[in-house]
Amino acid sequence: MQKLSSNSLSMFSIRKFKVLQLRNQYKSLTLITLGVLMLMVSSCQKPAAQVQLGQDQECFGCDFSGKSLQGQNLENAKLNNSNFSQADLKGVNLKGALLDNVDFTGANLTGADLSGTALTQANLTNANLSQANLTGAFIRGAKLNNAKLKGANFKDADLNSADLNGADTTEANFQGAIMPDGTIQK
Repeated sequence: MQKLSSNSLSMFSIRKFKVLQLRNQYKSLTLITLGVLMLMVSSCQKPAAQVQLGQDQECFGCDFSGKSLQGQNLENAKLNNSNFSQADLKGVNLKGALLDNVDFTGANLTGADLSGTALTQANLTNANLSQANLTGAFIRGAKLNNAKLKGANFKDADLNSADLNGADTTEANFQGAIMPDGTIQK
């Protein structure tokens, strides 16, 4: 079997793969492993300055920490595993976005539209979500420790297993929301 260096892996193509002679009982496992490696090499991992963001865009694992994305339209964007810590996202439209495992530590999401978003396992510790719209959002297992949630709308949101310790929930709307303990708020 041909040995691949880390430099040649990123230039590896399907045509070259067909040339390889895989003569062992682990052919399928080898194919899967090579596919995963190719995906890892091709995943975003770009700094924010090199990423063109907008509606329906994809950026897996990108770094937007400390950046200003104020007022951007990122509706239905796929931004899983990205870093938005300390970012300014005031008034941003993230309606229907996929934001699983995203780091929003200390981010400003004041007035942001996060309705229908997937925020599973997201870290929103010390984030400002005042007046944010999280209607119908899926926020299971998220960390909202010490978050500012004043006037935020969590109507029909799923907060099962979310951590709200120290969060300011003054005037927040939790009508119909599944709370961290699994109960539904009336």
